[in-house]
Amino acid sequence: MIESGTLFIVATPIGNLEDITHRALRILGEVDLVAAEDTRHSQKLLQHYSIATRLISLHDHNEAQRSKQLIEKLTQGENIALISDAGTPLISDPGYGFVNQCRMAGIKVVPLPGPCAAITALCAAGLATDKFKFEGFLPVKAMAKQQALQKLLVETMTTVFYESPRRVVDTVKQVITELGSEREMVLAKELTKTFETFHSGTAQACLNWLEADTNHQRGEFVLMVAGEKPNQSEVPAEAINLLKLLMNELPLKKASAITAEQFGLKKNQLYQLGLEL
Repeated sequence: MIESGTLFIVATPIGNLEDITHRALRILGEVDLVAAEDTRHSQKLLQHYSIATRLISLHDHNEAQRSKQLIEKLTQGENIALISDAGTPLISDPGYGFVNQCRMAGIKVVPLPGPCAAITALCAAGLATDKFKFEGFLPVKAMAKQQALQKLLVETMTTVFYESPRRVVDTVKQVITELGSEREMVLAKELTKTFETFHSGTAQACLNWLEADTNHQRGEFVLMVAGEKPNQSEVPAEAINLLKLLMNELPLKKASAITAEQFGLKKNQLYQLGLEL
């Protein structure tokens, strides 16, 4: 039995329809209404699982108006599930304004965890995951995209982007221009689907792969750009040796802190170096 007047944020499959939790299916079947980004798209998911709950649209173009209508229903005791076309709602998808207003109105908001393309791609990419940045979609305009990528010149964390098939080649070319042809990156496409593909290498190698076959450019992409690697030449050999010794006995974070204090270096720099070692 679910509490009346609750908004549920429900993650849905990003490709493979089996990637949905039992709890998500139960909630989708029990709520009074499902607010979806594209009702025609989401209807296929509900039909697949024989869920008859009524759908209503909530997308970028009607969110302001629709939010008022849905909040009124929630305050009257109806339960509503919010879903996006795929993955976790609000992550580069509509819904922020609606959820924010629900919180301000004192409406209970309950998240149901599940698929997210960024996390799905990152966990299998082989890039550093101790820290990462999620940037969503890069700007469409060339100057804004250039400025966004320039910020990664000294970024040591892995950065995750979403990209469309028609812009992916241009984006990788700009990565080469701004960050260099040797910057490591991973392209993930068609996640959880039949033709799921991961391609990793230098930015130039990834561009070559994309341009080698137009089929490589099809599907929605997650682009993951490796962080700038610490320059070992800036770290004394004695510090590197001590770090290696300590890493055999202690967690990397502790080993980095001790080495940094001993040689007057930055802990983050040594931590990144430890990951490379």
